[in-house]
Amino acid sequence: MALMSGCTSLQTSATEVGGVRMTDGRPVHDGGTLTIALNSDPDKLDPTLAQTLVGRTVFSSLCEKLYDIDQHGIVVPQLAAALPVTSADGRTVTIAVRKGLTFSDGTALDAPAVVTSLLRHRDLPGSARGTELAPLRTAEATGPYTVELTLKQPYVPLTGVLADRSGMVMSPAALKKYGKNFTNHPSCVGPFRFVERVGGDRIVLAKDPHYYDADRVHLDQVVYKPIPDGNVRLANLRSGDIQIGDQMGPVDVRSALTEPELQLFTSPSLGYQGIGLNVGNVKGLGAEPGRIDTPLARDVRVREAFELSLDRELINKVVYQGMYEPACGPVSPQSAIAPGIPPARCPGRDVERAQRLLREAGVAIPVRMELKVSTTPESSRFGQVVQAMAKEAGFEVTLRPTEYATLLEETDAGNYSAFTSGWSGRLDPDGNIASFLRTRGAMNAYGLSDPDIDRLVERGRTEADPAERARIYTELTRRVRAEHTLIYLYRQKNYVVATTSVAGVRVYGDGLVRIKSAGYTR
Repeated sequence: MALMSGCTSLQTSATEVGGVRMTDGRPVHDGGTLTIALNSDPDKLDPTLAQTLVGRTVFSSLCEKLYDIDQHGIVVPQLAAALPVTSADGRTVTIAVRKGLTFSDGTALDAPAVVTSLLRHRDLPGSARGTELAPLRTAEATGPYTVELTLKQPYVPLTGVLADRSGMVMSPAALKKYGKNFTNHPSCVGPFRFVERVGGDRIVLAKDPHYYDADRVHLDQVVYKPIPDGNVRLANLRSGDIQIGDQMGPVDVRSALTEPELQLFTSPSLGYQGIGLNVGNVKGLGAEPGRIDTPLARDVRVREAFELSLDRELINKVVYQGMYEPACGPVSPQSAIAPGIPPARCPGRDVERAQRLLREAGVAIPVRMELKVSTTPESSRFGQVVQAMAKEAGFEVTLRPTEYATLLEETDAGNYSAFTSGWSGRLDPDGNIASFLRTRGAMNAYGLSDPDIDRLVERGRTEADPAERARIYTELTRRVRAEHTLIYLYRQKNYVVATTSVAGVRVYGDGLVRIKSAGYTR
């Protein structure tokens, strides 16, 4: 196997030599269908409502954003013509929109289209973008290609927010035509356009002739197939039935390392993985938190005891071959403000203290709880290790394997006690925290409500000084950890395996598989 970690820090190099197109110094041919295996079926193909990393990977080919990140983790313009201009008081932001761009349905992208999408992201009931865009007071097209945003207060993370799904611009014509059914007829600006989706089987995209950079798109078609089992993804790579395996697990990566027909793309993650506990989600996302009568929800000592029963280092070693990194907070070392934050010192396993906390809490032992895990073999191994560790401290953990899309629906609705919770991460730490941990945040499935956390989230959003922001997020991390509601356990690395017949693939810290300039070399 060729190790392509270096490719994560290189621009796609596209040239023409003697009439032959070259990408990364290799000849690529126009045409063909690329099949990418995802580790789960994406949720809604609607940027306003979507929550999953696998969905973001599909969007990277389908829906471009006002801004993107480059190979160095720097925010750069994409559909915008330049970085935003912010007024001295931080409350007015002006965005210049690129001219001459066309949606996949043939209609033009302009400033009013950007405004339509921004307001929909902010206001649509059930929007997963609502918390990100809550500081937005008004959005107005002040010219054909100029958008002016008025903010309720200065909002430092805004540019980073617009480099993700909140910055995706949808065709107003398609929104008007399809309404709530837009998810089945998505239309944006991107290298590929939507063709069809067969639930649980495939999502098919085709090269979009309307795309402004279509000359650099080599492939005719892209097919995304959900294949949850990493062993099956790897077998399909070997057979040639797929050309890219996304989110490959460490066991499968080690198995593939010796194979000359495969190449590995890797990058550090901006996100986190762990276990979420339901402490107040009784009526679903966005609703007022309520009382849940379980030992875990009633008493923080029980939650702390559960965390102390777990050994992060051993979980990484046994489940993930030592190829991930133990973690105990929301801010990745790759985050834009990470240099100013002292490295987190994760608590070690302490079974005796965990047992003492349970006695102090006066709960019946064993403490019974159900942990929902996804249906992948890796998630099953994780659940079994957690189950065995927690048992020694006085917990009886029942595992409930659940298909990923169903798991999201049930946890969003509050129908759970504990679940495997993770996030692919954002450059600005606010993107890893606010939507999940602020009271009634758009993705706060835990029902957590803490005035101190809310206050620190707001301070982090408005503070421009990097050193002060680092202090705020250091304190915010401490306060979040004290609640033991989202138990951070490890940080993944992004592992993507592809056949060597493909060039031009890019994997950055956000974990997305970018294939705009991908093509076949033979």
